[in-house]
Amino acid sequence: MNTTPFREGPFAARPPAEGRSRFAARTSRIPASAGVGFKHSHLDAILADPDPVGFLEVHAENYMGDGGFPHRALERVRQDYPLSLHGVCMSIGGPQPLSEDHLARFKAVVDRYEPALISEHLAWSTHDEVFMNDLLPLPYTQATLAHVCDHIDRMQGFIGRQMLLENPSTYVVFENSTFSETDFIREIVRRTGCGLLLDVNNVFVSATNHGFSPMSYLMDYPMEHVGEIHLAGHAVQEDDEGAPLLIDSHDAPVADAVWDLYAIVVKQAGPIPTLIEWDSDLPDWPVLRAEAAAADRILEDAAHSFMMGKSHAVGA
Repeated sequence: MNTTPFREGPFAARPPAEGRSRFAARTSRIPASAGVGFKHSHLDAILADPDPVGFLEVHAENYMGDGGFPHRALERVRQDYPLSLHGVCMSIGGPQPLSEDHLARFKAVVDRYEPALISEHLAWSTHDEVFMNDLLPLPYTQATLAHVCDHIDRMQGFIGRQMLLENPSTYVVFENSTFSETDFIREIVRRTGCGLLLDVNNVFVSATNHGFSPMSYLMDYPMEHVGEIHLAGHAVQEDDEGAPLLIDSHDAPVADAVWDLYAIVVKQAGPIPTLIEWDSDLPDWPVLRAEAAAADRILEDAAHSFMMGKSHAVGA
């Protein structure tokens, strides 16, 4: 996890959380630079690229089989790149206990590839042992908080590692919620000692869909616990009343407004490992590589600004 002290400003670090993870974060092997989601169609281009990206991220569920080409490809790139392992089916927010079989399969991937970062979603995605492709939203209530924290404790204890929890993109809100999303996430971190994965595109999608300020959300987000950032493209549609409706589609370049939010975040918080997500309508490798290069330029500017801010603080 990024351990650089935070600057004064809207994203200044808050007091340390009461909860402390007993699991090592193991993030030192991932640089505060840009990575990409690993797709097998890009394997040859990745291996031939003279300017490698900072890291690769894979979905755990794609590697829960015993062998075959997916594992051969991942074993090859794992020789050269640190990995971030991202789960999409653990159903951390579901009302049912976590699947013991899924936990065991997830841990097998962790043990096999020793990823530097491990993450999952604040969402539910299973019902009666049926795994769904959607990451569905939660009511932010005391009851939901209790079972989310129980699930995170169970997952972290089972795999013996700290996990990062990703904020969702949402299309509906629940009238019975008693927490804001940022307060809900903050309390999860305090109780479980987990880290956070900040998806800036998800913030922008949810803010647009529900009519709140993405900057206000980010200013209230517990940034001191963020170990990874996600950036992705989204699709623009309209709801039944003709208002904009954004879909977290991961099938397009990162939008300008999301780049702007990202630049503000890392300028204030300091450089953090950042993933470019592109999961469908895949472009050729140079297009995806260019997105990562754009993130690296912003990270380099952020590092310079962050160090200048520390120098001024020391000299004050």
